[in-house]
Amino acid sequence: MRTILSVLLAGFVTISCQEPSAPEAVNSTPAAPEVQVPATDSIEYALAGSWRSDDAKARDVFRNPAATLEFCEVDPSGNISEIWPGGGWYSQVLVPWVHGNGGQFTAAIIDPTSSERAAALLTRYMGQFSDTSIFGTVSHGAFGATSELFTEPASQDAVLTFRNVHSWMARDMAQKAFSDFYAALKPGGVLCITEHRLPSSAVQEPKAPTGYVQEAMTKALATEAGFVFEAASEINANPKDTADHPFGVWTLPPVKASPRNDEQKAEHPNFDRAKYDAIGESDRMTLRFRKPAP
Repeated sequence: MRTILSVLLAGFVTISCQEPSAPEAVNSTPAAPEVQVPATDSIEYALAGSWRSDDAKARDVFRNPAATLEFCEVDPSGNISEIWPGGGWYSQVLVPWVHGNGGQFTAAIIDPTSSERAAALLTRYMGQFSDTSIFGTVSHGAFGATSELFTEPASQDAVLTFRNVHSWMARDMAQKAFSDFYAALKPGGVLCITEHRLPSSAVQEPKAPTGYVQEAMTKALATEAGFVFEAASEINANPKDTADHPFGVWTLPPVKASPRNDEQKAEHPNFDRAKYDAIGESDRMTLRFRKPAP
């Protein structure tokens, strides 16, 4: 019969023969914070894209693309047209966003057959969207004073244009422009316009030589074409802009027009470039219209 002492001794031997457990390793380096990558169908992804230059991103503070597109009620899964996109500042945001959501983007461009410059502009514009994994397939159609409709009739969910109304007024094609937009949109589709704003107290010249247009003029052109005005936003307003600069709206950034010859320097002897740079980009109206649904 085993004694209590023998049982205790046996237990001691068993315990003492066990290998000591190794102490748990202590990680003194804190874990790196997890980087949040925007989803490829988000506007944040498009805005942060490496295809946008630092200079382009620096203009976001004046152009407010995310807030502007939200106000415009753009559905990126639909058919979206941008009119006269120029070098593609807004397109660089719109194209990947629309593609990421399964929509179709169409650029209504200056007719490339109208001049060598227009043809070169189209080549540069389309060249930046060659990576179909990011941008999908960009469609384009010609838009001008005598052009046919830039897309199929009643096919677009949204038509967008940024700082172009004055150019159509200068070319006597503003009425045709709004008529084409109406024809291109589906019933219920949206027309959204951002334009340099001329104060209502100033005189609106028919060809808008300063690049500024009154809100009342823009609304009149749209309603004459059949659109219903829905809302205005101050998203892109700049109260520092007085809209009376020596070289029109182009005096301001990003163009920064300045006296170029002796005659202009004599006409503006006290021209101060820094004064206009401090204003920033122009004061802009942002207007949303709707093509009535049946």
